[in-house]
Amino acid sequence: MRVASRPDGLLALWTHTGFEVLATRAVTGRVAPADLVCDATTLYTALSASAPGEPVDPGFSLDSAWRGALPTTVGYRHVDDVPARSIVELAREGARVAREQGSAHGPATGLLDQDVLEVGSEDGTLTAGVTMRSVFALTAMGFIRDRDGRAVTETSPTELIDEAEPVRIRLSAAWIRIDARFGSIYQRRHRDLAVTVL
Repeated sequence: MRVASRPDGLLALWTHTGFEVLATRAVTGRVAPADLVCDATTLYTALSASAPGEPVDPGFSLDSAWRGALPTTVGYRHVDDVPARSIVELAREGARVAREQGSAHGPATGLLDQDVLEVGSEDGTLTAGVTMRSVFALTAMGFIRDRDGRAVTETSPTELIDEAEPVRIRLSAAWIRIDARFGSIYQRRHRDLAVTVL
């Protein structure tokens, strides 16, 4: 997990997901140094054993375990809003297809890489394709909740999610950012980059 101070005084908690997209959530707190990588389980255990406001030792620094820079926090342009209910329904349908067509190794890569949501700005100048990876990650991280703030499970009625609750899609030059009320998913905008060694 990467913990980084934000300009607004909050902390950004970042993690790689099993879906090859990044997940982040903002929380209150302070960290020194201002950007560190630590073991998520060690940090969780330390936080669980401490009182609110008490300093916590996140354990050994694992900076070499984080490959690459964090996505920029500025320069995103709003594309469209999608009802949170629709995202949950997409995730459930994707899970059904994965169970039927997947293997012991999990969902087929083709399913995960498929753009299952295409959005565009009102003026037609911006478009974004959101993959099943991002939809699965957004719901698996618990970033969409019902109107009472409870986790949405596979069997929760979607009617418990406020029908006006949006998931906002934004674009930068390199990232598609999918923002829900309780966290965000960052999907690389260009997934077809390849290197050939001769």
